[in-house]
Amino acid sequence: MSAAVVARLRAAGCVFAEDEAALMLEAGGDLEALVARRVAGEPLEQVLGWAEFCGLRFAVAPGVFVPRQRTRVLVREAVALARPGSVVLDLCCGTGAVGVAVAAAVGAVDLHAADVDPAAVACARRNGAGSVHEGDLYDALPAALRGRVDVLVANAPYVPTGAIALMPPEARDHEARAALDGGDDGLDVQRRVAAGAPEWLAPGGALLIETSRGQAPGTLAAVTRAGLTARVVTDEDLAGTVVVGQVPAG
Repeated sequence: MSAAVVARLRAAGCVFAEDEAALMLEAGGDLEALVARRVAGEPLEQVLGWAEFCGLRFAVAPGVFVPRQRTRVLVREAVALARPGSVVLDLCCGTGAVGVAVAAAVGAVDLHAADVDPAAVACARRNGAGSVHEGDLYDALPAALRGRVDVLVANAPYVPTGAIALMPPEARDHEARAALDGGDDGLDVQRRVAAGAPEWLAPGGALLIETSRGQAPGTLAAVTRAGLTARVVTDEDLAGTVVVGQVPAG
């Protein structure tokens, strides 16, 4: 490993400079170009072209939202509700990592994914995220899915517009604005997801939305307003929060 590469990465603020240098060396190709991109602030996952999530490796294209480790909570809760043969929908799918991770843990599911960003759609298809649809939330979906979705997972954007400027540069400058911006209070897209979910969920189906701990009451209210029985799940170790809503029995 080049000490000069490690020193450049460390000077650029990379906390795990040695690990990052090793991954770039392993990637092969033009090391200087990779290091220059990372030093310029591009997320490591976009530089490498992949991200590790739930023990799987996912392709990550420039500009596409990078899966966060806190989202493992969303996967875990979805896995607990899904069964082999379930119709699983990954809405606002980005790389498709959530849906693919759920399918890998559960077994054979009927997996669908959707995103408004063409780059994300292409990335999700590359990652084998089932039937991947392009469009704005439910507008992207085929009518045949209406009333058939057993588990609907959504890592919809939930950063308040005014807080985007406070995010690390590698996120705010290198990920699509549409994947981050949730409106004034961060809940605009979540409200739309929740309001539309009952039309697409099967009897007994579940909606799972990642949110933040501070925004959880607002997310919970949106899901409850949609007529679902809802609860909040928080994992302190992963710093992850998910609201789970289910179609009431009967």
